Amino acid sequence: MARDKNVWAAKVFGLIKGGNVDGAVAQVKVAPTVDDIVRLQGLLSALPQSAVQRQLDKIVEEQRELLAAPRLHRSP
Repeated sequence: MARDKNVWAAKVFGLIKGGNVDGAVAQVKVAPTVDDIVRLQGLLSALPQSAVQRQLDKIVEEQRELLAAPRLHRSP
């Protein structure tokens, strides 16, 4: 079964456009993959800049860096 790779990013972007920034931030913190975060960053670049937008960009970038970093330990 094929999975559309843009589903997660589109849903989070919908939360942001709908004004539920707190919900979007919560979703970003549990993002499935780095690629999903990168897709979301591409969608966010289309929004006009504001104070909330800059804060959201910062949070998304921090999460991208955390997901891309090598893990310090592995669970047993």
